[in-house]
Amino acid sequence: MEIKQNLLIRADASPKIGTGHVMRCLALAQAWLQEGGQVTLLMGTAAPTLEARLQAEGIQVGHVSVLLGSGEDAEQTITQAKALGATWVVVDGYHFGADYQRVIKEAGLRLLFIDDYGHAAHYWADLVLNQNVYAHQGLYPKRESYTQLLLGTQYTLLRKEFWPWQGWQRQIPTVARKVLVTLGGADPDNVTLKVIQALEQVKVEGLEAVVVVGGSNPHYQQLQAAVHDSEAAITLKYNVTNMPDLMAWADIAIAAGGSTCWELAFMGLPSLVVILAENQRAVADKLDAFGAAINLGWHTEVLCEPLAAQINRLLNASEFRKEMIEHGQRLVDGEGSARVLMHLQDRKLRLRAVGEDDCELLWQWANDPEVRLRSFSSKPIPWDEHVQWFNLKLKSPDCQFYMALNTQDVPIGSIRFDIEHNEATVSICINSEHRGQGYGSTLINLASTAIFINSNTTKINAYIKPDNLASIRAFLKAGFKELETVTLKDKNGVNATYLVKQRQNFIH
Repeated sequence: MEIKQNLLIRADASPKIGTGHVMRCLALAQAWLQEGGQVTLLMGTAAPTLEARLQAEGIQVGHVSVLLGSGEDAEQTITQAKALGATWVVVDGYHFGADYQRVIKEAGLRLLFIDDYGHAAHYWADLVLNQNVYAHQGLYPKRESYTQLLLGTQYTLLRKEFWPWQGWQRQIPTVARKVLVTLGGADPDNVTLKVIQALEQVKVEGLEAVVVVGGSNPHYQQLQAAVHDSEAAITLKYNVTNMPDLMAWADIAIAAGGSTCWELAFMGLPSLVVILAENQRAVADKLDAFGAAINLGWHTEVLCEPLAAQINRLLNASEFRKEMIEHGQRLVDGEGSARVLMHLQDRKLRLRAVGEDDCELLWQWANDPEVRLRSFSSKPIPWDEHVQWFNLKLKSPDCQFYMALNTQDVPIGSIRFDIEHNEATVSICINSEHRGQGYGSTLINLASTAIFINSNTTKINAYIKPDNLASIRAFLKAGFKELETVTLKDKNGVNATYLVKQRQNFIH
């Protein structure tokens, strides 16, 4: 039986604060919702457009009515958390300091604090998440003994619109012509206008540009007028929700040095980065040093003519763009939210979709002598036969195939669901090095939950050799019911123990 868990998030957005704190919290919220939980986000500022988006995602939006980051703010957050029975409180914002954390912890709540540069004098949170490439323990010398640090781009929180793009490969034209401009949700200094003016000076035939304007940008009308008067092929898009599509369309990007940089890296989009706020400086510097972006510097020092020249150079440098793509995608693999959820839900396993790179490892596991002994066909599987089968499973819309990874990101097993008429048949394999550690029942329960939440499956069937007692115990422990011994006609008439798990026994 699965029970909904409540997550309470406290973050703000405004032209001055920007929208980045709320948007990365949205990414975490989406991952929580995906697993059947409920999310409430508390704001102390008014951001109607952003609030509408949150509500459309199924997130409840509430408000605090006191000074942001104050003790009263913390008390109102505690009251809301206890009323909701929140499993965790997530806090994201530079105006939340040490005292804010301490008050929440003293109220007996579990706290995840999302941070960028170690701005608090002391850290009382259970978990501190810093998803930046420069994150290191030295930023947090003063923290409680129980505080765990989740540091680096392996924890990057990506919104769900990016999830289907995992493993996507970008085509690299000799001369790039498509430019995406995205300078944050607010851009209070109107750097976007300067970029539009620079694009007008770029001398590349067939140049196209899409300029994204956030819902909190106060300069929209001025930007509309600039695009209308421009002779360049520039399109203005307001408050978009299809950023991955735009990033896939573009050949290069001009972006602010905020959280969008991690999305650009994940999508393999070579970028020119402008520093709009002091907290973006380290991001821009490190991305430049890593070869994943070009740091243009502080926005007031970025001038139209030199910017146009930089754009020209990048558009014409295909080999350099290829290197930037590789460096960026090495930084961000798209699994960050899943890694964070492991900590929030005290899990020892997480799932990811099987990909092409898993083919050989799965073949090795399948041919393990113990696996062959417990399978309905004990013959070794030839490589060519496995590759053909594997490719069919990857392409099939009726197959849900997952790798299971532990907290060290080591693959410990796989689980597959073949679905027909809303019934799934499950197959599981645990790597020999990790058997006998309780992973089997954990993986079965975790994956079964995912299938019930994310598909219309009403029943999961398991067929196991009667002498495979360890596997039968694992399925029973995961909530399956043993029904009977059946004869499998498609397996040369061998007998199997039949177990089943029904959707009606699952509450989410």
